[in-house]
This record gives sequence, structure tokens and C-alpha cells, in this order.
Amino acid sequence: MSLIRFFALLLASVVVATPALAQDRRVPTSGAELRLSYAPIVQRAQPAVVNVYAAKTVQNRNPLLDDPIFRRFFGVPGQQPEQMQRSLGSGVMVDATGLVVTNNHVIEGADQVKISLADKREFEAEIVLKDSRTDLAVLRVKDGREKFATLDFANSDELLVGDVVLAIGNPFGVGQTVTHGIVSALARTQVGITDYQFFIQTDAAINPGNSGGALVDMAGKLVGINTAIFSRSGGSQGIGFAIPANMVRVVVASAKSGGKAVKRPWLGAKLQAVTPEIAETLGLKLPNGALIANVTPNSPAARAGLKPSDLIVGIEGQTIDDPNAFDYRFATRQLGGAAQIDVQRAGKIIKVTVPLETAPDTNRDEIVLTGRSPFQGAKVANISPAIADELHLDAQAEGVVVIDLADDGTAASVGFQKGDIILAVNNQKISKTSDLDKASKAGSRLWRIVVVRGGQQINVTLGG
Repeated sequence: MSLIRFFALLLASVVVATPALAQDRRVPTSGAELRLSYAPIVQRAQPAVVNVYAAKTVQNRNPLLDDPIFRRFFGVPGQQPEQMQRSLGSGVMVDATGLVVTNNHVIEGADQVKISLADKREFEAEIVLKDSRTDLAVLRVKDGREKFATLDFANSDELLVGDVVLAIGNPFGVGQTVTHGIVSALARTQVGITDYQFFIQTDAAINPGNSGGALVDMAGKLVGINTAIFSRSGGSQGIGFAIPANMVRVVVASAKSGGKAVKRPWLGAKLQAVTPEIAETLGLKLPNGALIANVTPNSPAARAGLKPSDLIVGIEGQTIDDPNAFDYRFATRQLGGAAQIDVQRAGKIIKVTVPLETAPDTNRDEIVLTGRSPFQGAKVANISPAIADELHLDAQAEGVVVIDLADDGTAASVGFQKGDIILAVNNQKISKTSDLDKASKAGSRLWRIVVVRGGQQINVTLGG
């Protein structure tokens, strides 16, 4: 066999062994290829990326007014001066009728929202849906009478580390800007930004103002929404995070269907990470998977036959490394069908079919407490399986929980937090929102409150 033929056969064997997804990816082979431009992709994608301007009116409150001694001797002045707070971010047009997706933190609390297109035209926009769990929000252009340029969704599960991506947004408010880089990592789950920890990491320069902007692949499709940076200085240091397009698609679909909240599948089981100690106990070579700690009765998990100590290692053929990975994969499944989950039980892998349905949300009875009390400005609800899932409460929790707080309310100023469960007020048990409403209107010089926060019971005493 000649030496040339040997190398030809060796090359052929390498090509056969190359993963299919990587076959159409290669490095430049000539100087001419190095002079290639991203301009055609930018020209196609840029018109669909918008600037988002949000404004809210806040009252300039003097902190001395919170001091009862100051109020007693100097009285409470009349209307306090108001101030307009503005925020700036980016967004992506995902529907030709004027539907825009951005980050929730860009428009949170806004009274007014405007979008500006790449051609400098401005439009008033309304908030269609906000989803704090993913830090995504959907806006709609008011009185839109034209067809807008849009970006198509890519399948973000097909991304590979090393793929070239473009970030388009409005950093520092200087105007629409394009930066490029590569996908540095996938499935980042230890970022601590949103409930669904499963981010695309990129070294494309992302700065303040890029939030809500587009991360685009070389086909000109949307692979993610840029949402955060890791920075010690406030500027880009080459570590940016984007919400995968497959999660964005779920939120946009809920907005298109007319929903005010995102509907997701509910498992009905509490998961925990596998530590090296747990892995050793289970006889695992690696501390991977999501361990089931408990199962809610009559939940999809219970009906599918899942049990405590089951180890989830895959879903629909995709490997599960930790609970965050499972939460993302499960949440992006389409409602109404079923998901096949791979479970390790007693050393054997079994397949379990779990129905994809939403958590029950009956008897919620949301109210906003307005009476003069420590609860003024708190939005509370009866705990349902849906709320327990949303706020990461114990599945067996009962009672009344804080689901939102007004920024200028008494409840926020005295330290109540979203997710606090109110058990008792002045020795009166609180079982439902009407109980708390009645207790908050009773009036008292001293408030003795029992709260559960993060699974710990806290006794609080506040002055009237």
C-alpha cells in the first residue's frame, strides 16, 4: 500500500468517526476565507432587534418619615415630589404583528414602555406577559398597522461549544451594536439568575443595555436572549449568559395564546442534587442526575409511578446532570402529551412515562392588603400546588403566602419577602386570605406575627 493511499484511508476513517453535527463546521482554510464578513447575517437580523425604553414614576420618600418619633413631632407633609426612573434595554421582534420579547428586569414596574427600531422609529408598547421565573417578558406594539421584521427561532439544543454567535443590542444606550464571539459553554446551571438555570455562555461582548437583545447563530436565527454578564467592573469581561431559544419559545407561545402567565408542565416531585457522598451510597461512578426526595400525592409523578430515591438520569434521550437541567428540559416540553423519563432504581434503568399537565391552581383568592398594618402593599394568595411549584415551597405547605410586594408598601419596608407564609397574626391562625385581610384591618399597637421563610419558622413582633 502506498503512503498516499494509507493517509487517504486514514483521513476517510476520521471523517466517518466525526459526529454528524460537527461535519459542517470547519476552520478557515485560506486568506480569502478570513476576509469573509458577517454583514449579510447582520443585515438580515438587525431590523428585528429593537431598543426598549421603560419608565416608572416613583415618589421621592424621605427616610425620616419612617421614624414614628419624627412623624409625631413634625407631622407628615403632604404629597411628596415624584421622580421618573428610566431603564434601557433591548428586545427582539418575534412576530410580524409587533410582538417583542425582552428581559423582565428591563420593564419591571414600568408605567410606560416604548420600543425603537433600527431605523429610529419609535412605538408605544404594552406589556402582554411577564415571567419572573425565566426573566422574560413579552410586549406588543400599540396600534401596529404594519408588518415588522422578525427573527426565527433556532433549536438551541443543536448549539455546540465553539459555534460562532453574534450579540445584537443597545449597550450603554449608544445605539444598536453588533459583537461576535463563540459559544463558550452550554447548560450553565450555577449562575443564580433565574429559576431555570440552564444558560448559554458566550464571550461575545455583552454590556449593560444588551439585556433582552438577540444572540444569533450563523444562519441568522435566534438562539438566545442575552440576559446577564459576569463582571467585576460593570463592563464586559467575556462572560455573558443567554436564555436558550427553546425556553423563549415557550414564553412567547403563552403570550400568543392570550395567557397572562406561562403555563408549564408540573412534575409534582421535589428533586435534589447528587453529592459525591450520595453517589457513593448509590454506587454511582459520577455524582450526576436528579434524585427524587419526595413525591406529591396524585401528581403526575405519583401517577407515573415515580418514588423517593429514584434517580432521574435522562428525559427524551437527553442526559440529565442535575435538577436544574431536568427542570429546564421538563419545562420546555409541550403540554398535553407525555415525557419519557429514564430512571435508575435499585441499580437498573427503567423508563417512566409522565403526563405533561399544569399544576392545579384552584381557590387561589389573591388579594392586595391595603389596611393600615405591617401587611399594607402585600399581595397574598392561598397556597395551591401551582403557587407552591412557582415559589419553591414545600409541596405539603398550606395557608397564605406573599406572592408580590409593592415597592412603596409597608410590607416591603418592614422586611416581608415574596414566598413568606403567614401562619398567625396576634395569636389568630391564618388559614386563608380572608383571615389575613380581617386580621390586618383589626388595628393594633403591637403585631405578633408567625412567618415561615425558607422552611424555618420565625416569630416577629412589630410596633403599630
